[in-house]
Amino acid sequence: MTAKPQQSGSNQRFWHDTDVPFIEARFVREGRDIRSDKHTHDTFSIGAILGGASACHMRRAKHELSTGTVIFINPEDVHDCHPLVERGWAFQMLYVDTDWLLDVQAQNDADANGKFAAYDPVLSQDPVIFAQLTRLGRILADHDIPALGKEEAATAFFSLLAERTGRGKTRLYAMGQGGVGRIAGMQGEKPEGGKGVLRAAEYIRAHCEQPLRLNGISAQAGMTPSALVRAFGQQYGITPHAYLMNCRIQRARHALKRGERIVDVALACGFADQAHFQRIFKRQMTATPRQYAHVMSA
Repeated sequence: MTAKPQQSGSNQRFWHDTDVPFIEARFVREGRDIRSDKHTHDTFSIGAILGGASACHMRRAKHELSTGTVIFINPEDVHDCHPLVERGWAFQMLYVDTDWLLDVQAQNDADANGKFAAYDPVLSQDPVIFAQLTRLGRILADHDIPALGKEEAATAFFSLLAERTGRGKTRLYAMGQGGVGRIAGMQGEKPEGGKGVLRAAEYIRAHCEQPLRLNGISAQAGMTPSALVRAFGQQYGITPHAYLMNCRIQRARHALKRGERIVDVALACGFADQAHFQRIFKRQMTATPRQYAHVMSA
């Protein structure tokens, strides 16, 4: 069962989802009064400063954070934080289960001999990491994106993080709007995955009305989740989640042409409800299901 975002005052909210248990998020719009005493987390935490400025004491040093800064907090790192300016600060924090992150690190040759590889820098000013981290936060909080889309976005981001911080063999994964991605590789490069990606696509098409998960799809392909996300984007130009949404919409089109009721089509094609179906349909078809059905029946 999916948990809705938890509100905690008008300036901040927390997000978590029982279908994506390895990651949670905190969004603070205005944090003038948000200060913390020294504490630790049992997760890996990564934050993006969206506005204002703050200070953090960690690893026996004081660090100043400004807009565009990304902060890495390893499990059990003792730290505190507080705003530096009167207007406060805005930020996004993700808290990631280390067992899940270790799997992603291992898939990218970025783990420390089978153990979680701690991140050495405290701060990063890398604009790519910042942009993709904040994008991941938006994906996690988006009600229209199911667990599969959130999983693959998290997998792609932490694979990218391995690349950008100098770890691992993964090439840069350039994530685009709406979950669409591509590999930034050499021109003329042969696609990875070949038959495995084709098996994954066939599996998605055959089961598109079901709530598919990244582990299940990658198992069908005989690939790790990271490798599948990379190879699928390289071969098709979109992610498995975007491909799944496309399959559902194409199936819905045929059902609408047969005169089936919109609410029945939405549920039969795997959407959570009619409103969710209508939003996704309009994004792809630039028309509502009702408009489309009316044209087809005219």
